[in-house]
Amino acid sequence: MTTPDTTGTAPMAGVARSDADEANRLSPGTARSASGYRPGYEVAAERVLELIVTLGLAPGDRMPTENDLAERLGTSRTVVREAVKILSALGRVRAQKGRGLYVADDPGMLGGGRGNPFFLPTDLEHVYMLFEFRRAQEMEASRLAATRATPAELRAIEQAVEVCRHGLEIDQVEMFARGDDAFHDGVASASHNFFLAIAVREARRLQSQSNIIGFPGVLGGHAAKAVEEHAAIFRAIRNGEPETAAQAAAVHIDNTLQDYRQEIQRRLFHRTGGSSR
Repeated sequence: MTTPDTTGTAPMAGVARSDADEANRLSPGTARSASGYRPGYEVAAERVLELIVTLGLAPGDRMPTENDLAERLGTSRTVVREAVKILSALGRVRAQKGRGLYVADDPGMLGGGRGNPFFLPTDLEHVYMLFEFRRAQEMEASRLAATRATPAELRAIEQAVEVCRHGLEIDQVEMFARGDDAFHDGVASASHNFFLAIAVREARRLQSQSNIIGFPGVLGGHAAKAVEEHAAIFRAIRNGEPETAAQAAAVHIDNTLQDYRQEIQRRLFHRTGGSSR
């Protein structure tokens, strides 16, 4: 799932650096696979992204061939081919028939160009910065929506809340995720600022990448609470209360981060041989 968000509204700059430092000391893939089996192509996909950064490749640059990647990663060409399919679907790599592999030349608003950082969904520092960015953008989107949302937009946001709630009640993850996407897109659209709407959408797209490649299955620990947080944001927007809406959005994003951090800590704890209750 894409969502549940975390408690409190304290500033998040530099948050959880100790978690990132500890994870970075582990060998590639170790912390990320500590909680159970991960297919080789998932591990290969994250390592291809790491290689792009190591080689200093920018959007539009040609990448090593599948054979070269297999040799560098110490795996088979078949595994590399499956990893490339994942990265192509996520918009990170572009395969041109007969010409080879390229770093995607349209990485999106937040993808990074030459000289700018390339978002790594397995880099904890990048992920934490992304949460910080989402917090700022979604607070402002909610604040503006409380003063600008039309009746039709309010109905769409309310309907998205109910889709999430129903998905939770019948244990349908895809329905919950669909409602979650519709909710955040709906609030961003109701801000009537298309730059802000694009920023919110891009940040959520990148966070989805970190869930798929970096920490599959990380989020979703408090989906029931997330539904109520959605409802609180909606009520504040409907009632025309900008600051209440902004603070409700902050709580929601903070709770997602807390859920994420707890999962990372749990995996690191298992990695070092501890036991959990």
